[in-house]
Amino acid sequence: MATRTDAYPDVAIHPGEYLAEEIDAREISQKELARRMGRPVNAINEIINGKKAITADTALQLEAVMTEILARFWLNLETDYQLTKALIKRARS
Repeated sequence: MATRTDAYPDVAIHPGEYLAEEIDAREISQKELARRMGRPVNAINEIINGKKAITADTALQLEAVMTEILARFWLNLETDYQLTKALIKRARS
């Protein structure tokens, strides 16, 4: 019988990795994304490097810049990341 944790991945992938892939695919720099969002470059860099979470405000700013990717998508990535991290931590203790 499968356990509940079998439904979750065993690796937590920070949403910044997806953001990095997306801006690469669009051929825009972190600096340009930051400019379009009205955010400091270091804030975007910290998200991409997994040091900063995507907040609701950030998700809305990303949606405004990348109109076909909804804010809910970015928040769901962040929630899944946080949940997976917690499950991994629990499994190791």
